Amino acid sequence: MPRANAEPTSLLFTTAEYESRLTAVRAQMQARGVDVLLVDQTEFLSYLTGFGPSETMHRACLVPLDAEPVMVLRAIDVAPFQEHTWLTRHVAFADWEDPVAVLADTLRRNGWAGARLGLDEDSYCMTVRRFRALQAALPDARFVDFSGVLDVLRARKSVTEIAYIRKAASIADLAMAEAIAVAGVGKSERDAAAAASHAFVRLGADTGRAGPITAGTGLGFLHGHLHSRAMSAGEILHLELIPTVNGYGARLMRPAAIGAPTDEQRHTAETLIRIQDAQFAAMRPGTRAREVDAIAREGILGAGLRDSYVNVTGYTLGHYPPSTPRTSDFTRVFLPTSDWVLETGMTFHMYVSAWGIAFSETILVTDHGAERLTQTARCLFVA
Repeated sequence: MPRANAEPTSLLFTTAEYESRLTAVRAQMQARGVDVLLVDQTEFLSYLTGFGPSETMHRACLVPLDAEPVMVLRAIDVAPFQEHTWLTRHVAFADWEDPVAVLADTLRRNGWAGARLGLDEDSYCMTVRRFRALQAALPDARFVDFSGVLDVLRARKSVTEIAYIRKAASIADLAMAEAIAVAGVGKSERDAAAAASHAFVRLGADTGRAGPITAGTGLGFLHGHLHSRAMSAGEILHLELIPTVNGYGARLMRPAAIGAPTDEQRHTAETLIRIQDAQFAAMRPGTRAREVDAIAREGILGAGLRDSYVNVTGYTLGHYPPSTPRTSDFTRVFLPTSDWVLETGMTFHMYVSAWGIAFSETILVTDHGAERLTQTARCLFVA
């Protein structure tokens, strides 16, 4: 079973928290008739084992109902696994071995070859080829869809998870101030990005990856690329900072007018802030997400700031391992069709935009409503 000796100092959470997560997963397994759960998506591996290696070669954790989980991974990754996990059982394979074959053999040796195997059919790690190979190697196994279960279990954050997100939010605030301070006419987007990245590393973020920082006019440049050209008066510098601490991310968007802002830019910024503040006020436990979304979506369209609003107005914030292909977590999103209910402990990136001006915050849902974890002044900055 999991470690009986003293906990390694590198654990991000207590053994008790990991055990609580495992208990919750097993309750869902039992409800769905799953004997053994195969976990291979990086976010979920980190959540259950404490270690989320890259997807260079397939790796997975086998979680039975009544025995300790077994991690199947590259031999080269065993040392970091043991440093960061609370588990003790693992099977290592050499790089010339077939990971799926080793996985199937591990199932057979543990008496699980004919088990009901839970599988996340949404996992970006379980390719069609891998699944077919696993089916062929385990003809007596029955596969049970476990999609979406771990997403929901991770939606409400623990006290420690919130502490990591809160620290990331404070880094975002400080980095935003430093990035805006170096921006201006004749400066490039890279100047602002360099300031943000330097602040991230200095202040304790996991990496120096800043996030989307780009300048332009109109609406469509917010997901643009970083440019080296000098910025001109009249442009809006869009800054979206995405620091992570122990993998847990906070996000913050602010606009900076290059040179003196126009009356229209000021009006747009003030209107967006007013509408989004009303949205935050509605973010209480028990509120349906579509009701929260409508405040921003209908408010912005009604104010004539946009002709259409096709994107979400918010999405889940949580753990972002370096190797994930998902730059945003859409486990829970705010759309007109979102019928799920807000709960205490959920964290979100809430954002609004119009005409190249965007504001966003990292929001925690508490028993008493929304708490802004990012604290940068809500205004159109001038650089």
